[in-house]
Amino acid sequence: MNSTAKDIRNAITDKISRYFAVTPAEATAEQVYKATVLTVRDKLAEKNKAFRDQSKDRKKVYYMCMEFLLGPSLRMNIFNLGLTEVYSQVLSEMGFSLENICEMEQDPGLGNGGLGRLAACFMDSLATMQYQARGFSICYEYGLFRQKTVDGEQLELPDIWLPSGEAWLVPRQDRSVRVRFGGRVEENWNNGRLEITYRDYDEVEAVPYDMFVSGYHSKAVAPLRLWKAKGIKNFNMEAFSQGQYLKAVEDNTIAETLTRVLYPADNHHEGKLLRLSQQYLLVSASLQNILLAHIEQYKTLDNLPEKVAIHINDTHPALVIPELMRLLVDVHNYSWEDAWRMTVATVSYTNHTVLPEALECWNEDLFRFKLPRIYMIIKEINRRFCAEAWEKFPGNWDKIDRMSVLSHGQVRMANLSVIGSHKVNGVSKLHSDILKNTVFRDFDDAFPGKLTNVTNGIAHRRWLCLSNPRLSALLDECIGTGYRTDASQLEKFATFADDASVCERLSQIKRANKEDFAAFIRRTTGEIIDPASMFDVQVKRLHEYKRQLMNALYIASLYVNLKRDPSLDVTPKTFIFGAKAAPGYYIAKDIIRFICYLAADINKNPLTRDKLKVVFLENYCVSLAERLMPAAELSEQISLAGKEASGTGNMKFMINGALTLGTLDGANVEMAEAVGPDNIFIFGHTASEVDELWKKGYSSANYYNSNSDLKAAIDSLQAGYNGRSFSDIANYLLYSYGVSDPYMCLADFAFFTEAHRVADRKYSDIGAWNRSSAINIAKAGKFSSDRSIKEYAENIWGMGKDNG
Repeated sequence: MNSTAKDIRNAITDKISRYFAVTPAEATAEQVYKATVLTVRDKLAEKNKAFRDQSKDRKKVYYMCMEFLLGPSLRMNIFNLGLTEVYSQVLSEMGFSLENICEMEQDPGLGNGGLGRLAACFMDSLATMQYQARGFSICYEYGLFRQKTVDGEQLELPDIWLPSGEAWLVPRQDRSVRVRFGGRVEENWNNGRLEITYRDYDEVEAVPYDMFVSGYHSKAVAPLRLWKAKGIKNFNMEAFSQGQYLKAVEDNTIAETLTRVLYPADNHHEGKLLRLSQQYLLVSASLQNILLAHIEQYKTLDNLPEKVAIHINDTHPALVIPELMRLLVDVHNYSWEDAWRMTVATVSYTNHTVLPEALECWNEDLFRFKLPRIYMIIKEINRRFCAEAWEKFPGNWDKIDRMSVLSHGQVRMANLSVIGSHKVNGVSKLHSDILKNTVFRDFDDAFPGKLTNVTNGIAHRRWLCLSNPRLSALLDECIGTGYRTDASQLEKFATFADDASVCERLSQIKRANKEDFAAFIRRTTGEIIDPASMFDVQVKRLHEYKRQLMNALYIASLYVNLKRDPSLDVTPKTFIFGAKAAPGYYIAKDIIRFICYLAADINKNPLTRDKLKVVFLENYCVSLAERLMPAAELSEQISLAGKEASGTGNMKFMINGALTLGTLDGANVEMAEAVGPDNIFIFGHTASEVDELWKKGYSSANYYNSNSDLKAAIDSLQAGYNGRSFSDIANYLLYSYGVSDPYMCLADFAFFTEAHRVADRKYSDIGAWNRSSAINIAKAGKFSSDRSIKEYAENIWGMGKDNG
């Protein structure tokens, strides 16, 4: 944007005066931070209005997700606007540094893991590529939790983000809507039309707040509309006057609980009701907004599928399908047949998992109690679908039951999502193939061509250009700046893989980034890590299938061998972990405890600490990842083959020049195809081999008894680390009731160990390592979210190559 230093200085001064009633000389750093945010927000609001006005007739895409893991916005938005130097100059003249001001921003508590981070990357690409797009989610008062580890125990503290984040939010009370829960529904036919009457229901007001996501050097802005629940009942003055202060505000407090916390614990009845209510609040409020805006522009909903695409990211927003039916039939008087045709043509769905526990289901009685009208609509959707399925597959009750939305007292949201969408995609080639051959095989038979693939991607402008300025400066010099908007141009960098001077600069950049990260860790945690050691990194949500446990067992094996012989010739390594475990996921918490105690034991041992260091990073988040990714050298992507849908952390490490050590799972498969076998360390059983192992009868004890290093590592769990035994983990791996070692850590351990040996050998040849690093950077362009969005737009949303 054309903004001079004078314009920005005047804008910041005006905000400081208007909102804080002080002069710039009197302003605190926090006041300057908020004033700076408000000036950027104003610029984005102006751009948003101008872009919407000039492109209002284009098809629009609405992207629904329960979480958007945005990360800090100030530095990113200023960068995308091309105003970094100007803001830096102005703030410096005011006695502040842009870097310090940006560091005051906390990560927004609007997301948790890969699902939310993908959604955030897509918003960046949608804006940069100038699509008419809007995201919808919830304005959580608190994020998932702020992680603290004390003596290895994960503690969950409130994630309070609004004090630094609310300046980004633009309240839109003019677009508030009402959402109903519970009660009774009465059906009456009047002149051939079904009339619905609601009685004894609870009602809340959904108030929208807009947060703007800028495109890079583009005209577009992608607004994210976040819903906050608000009670609608008047303050109970009578109860207050009688001293019943809690009762006076009880109704409104209960309503506002709906948007209090991201992913509330659902291991009890109240938690399940709260999660279901959150999901319905999101879809009902969003759809009411979408249809109102459409009618305001076109005066009809008849052309909804031609002008609107609604995408549901995972099953959390699957209630879009019955809620859109409710609005079309009950409110806008469409016939069932026309409403269903419009719904299916408008909605599309991304599946993110093959894990049975993650394929969302609701207890039918609970669902009927909380959402009676939606339950009635789902029941009718299911009745009609099963009748059609019977025509296609006569007599095949088992097949029809597997596809049914209602079955065995459960409401199956994945089945609803497939039935009610015109396209369904997986997020990597392997994942999509698994969906077609297993989870959704019956649907692939019923709806040939409905299932497709769009491999995930990352916002390379954040994860390369912004997070790694040293590397992006080298790329600018070698291949120009075109890759910033066209990531496929990174391929040009492959010609420099054999250029010794460029590879030497890559090595220098990596070392400088490692030194920066080591200094940051020492400043913030007191931990001392050696930048001369290899940085071996595994950062992701803690889950058994991601196999942080196998990595920890390998470290334990190394430690046992080093204690036996401290003179062993090993590559000095710093193993870096970052992971949150869900509050009720006790085995995951136990693994964190094991990693922390193992780290404490290793790090205090004078015989080994020069060769081996383990660090567990608390409260892993986007802002921490932005510092870590550029410093990482070995990226651990070691999930059990067939379990990881795609992964995006693997792509972020790759584009920053780290080499991947991983299984043939998720997007690792496509990464391996892109870089070639010499530039990635692939190990372990394939997805088909894993299936064969299960069929033959997997016995973890066989691997334990046949591998001396593995046996020593597991035996060491009995004795324990830093004064604590981990016999429970040893029992989990060997003697569990049911299935021992359910994610085959022991089956892949020998392959994992050998892959590390191969990686260590390459690391000892710095020229070979840097060459592979250059190849990884050059081949990472395929994994940009710009490519993903282009495929969604052209193949799923029907928005074509002209951006709608």
